[in-house]
Amino acid sequence: MLSIFKKKVAGWVGVDIGSSSVKLVALTKHGQSYQIEGYAIVSLPPASVVDGNVEVVADVSDAIERAVKLCGVKLSHAVTSVPASAVITKKIEVSKAFSGLELEDQVRVEADQFIPYPLNEVALDFEATGDADNSPGLQEVLLVACRKKDVDSREDAISGAGLSCEIVDIDTYAVERVLPFLESTPADGQITGVIDIGAATLTLNVFRGDRIIYNREQAFGGNDLVNLIHQVKGLGLTEVERLLATDELDQESKESLIEPFKSTVAQQVSRALQFFYSSGARAGQIGKLYLAGGTSRIESLAEAVEQETGLPTRVANPFEQMGIVSKVNPLRLEKDAPRLFKACGLALRSFDV
Repeated sequence: MLSIFKKKVAGWVGVDIGSSSVKLVALTKHGQSYQIEGYAIVSLPPASVVDGNVEVVADVSDAIERAVKLCGVKLSHAVTSVPASAVITKKIEVSKAFSGLELEDQVRVEADQFIPYPLNEVALDFEATGDADNSPGLQEVLLVACRKKDVDSREDAISGAGLSCEIVDIDTYAVERVLPFLESTPADGQITGVIDIGAATLTLNVFRGDRIIYNREQAFGGNDLVNLIHQVKGLGLTEVERLLATDELDQESKESLIEPFKSTVAQQVSRALQFFYSSGARAGQIGKLYLAGGTSRIESLAEAVEQETGLPTRVANPFEQMGIVSKVNPLRLEKDAPRLFKACGLALRSFDV
């Protein structure tokens, strides 16, 4: 039978486990178009996730379970990720004579030479990417490795919430997947920066075209502002986070605390850019910046960063080109979009399989 209407394809939910909250995004695909079916953001108790490591699995499971209920979508499969800082990636060259299980065994032999952990403590994956340059008879293989405990803790947290963890991705790949939804046709040589300002870290991802060529994180984030307001105003941390999220902080605090913090954020972004330019990447000048992460929701922060860096800067919204189901509040989604940046990239991963 001829199908007139484009088939709706359901994906897996993207689960971004951050240091202060869990973010879920559920997408579907209609032909070549995407639609957001639901999302949720649930705060985590302090110290549940520290330095990218899941320390209290039960707390994270509870947060994911609550997020699934808030999402309002029937979900069963999930995609999550580990931080790029916890991952070792390396390109190796292996004989074309190896394939299948033989290739897997050979990759493990090669990996044992540069991974600083016993292989029985490491989760490995690899992909043959084509012929090796100037080396007839050899193929290039991209090898990815991280500690098993980093993968297992995330899988345990997700399965504890009643979901099946199908894929554990890498943060940078999730970010890379989202760029085309910010730039409809990124030029091959165009250099773009995405600044992800989370609760505890500021991460700079630099793209040439649609591929990341540089990634670096530094210890700075929204927790600095939350702790400052907590100390100055004597409010509980949860209350401070609520006031910031709902923009209900009093005007005096905005002027005396948030305005100086915006300047500090802009200086930290400028510092991150300086590290990039001094890294020897030789990519050229960054043409524009996008801000992602919860901290980027601060009013007029993009303008402060643009003034400090001299680069056109806007807050990232990966959902601008997507459809939205009626039950999702578009104004709330626009406000929450920067926080959902990575979860969106993880949800998109499900359509690659």
